[in-house]
Amino acid sequence: MFDFDAGKLIVIGIVALVAIPSKDLPRVLRQLGQWTAQARRMAAEFQSQLMEAIREADLDDATRDVRSALDGAKQAASFDPLSAAKQEIDSALQGPPAETPKKPESAGENAGPSA
Repeated sequence: MFDFDAGKLIVIGIVALVAIPSKDLPRVLRQLGQWTAQARRMAAEFQSQLMEAIREADLDDATRDVRSALDGAKQAASFDPLSAAKQEIDSALQGPPAETPKKPESAGENAGPSA
């Protein structure tokens, strides 16, 4: 945001010495120090709140991942390949339902040979 290097700070200091009377200089420097300290405290507080929010977001993501893994494990536990195989074997052994043979009802069978 502010790009102050050593040269710019020296120029600002010289301008401050010229513009501010010498009797007010200690009060101005003290005020500047207080403002700087307050800005640093605010920045540190903001940074700590941001880091806490990031940790909570990571915790929420981790919790979501664990829950989805547990749901997957529950679904895998409900899958029983032996019972599925048993059902398939039972259905194969029973076979398709037996159909009763139908007698053809044609007129030629009851009449016998003609001649």
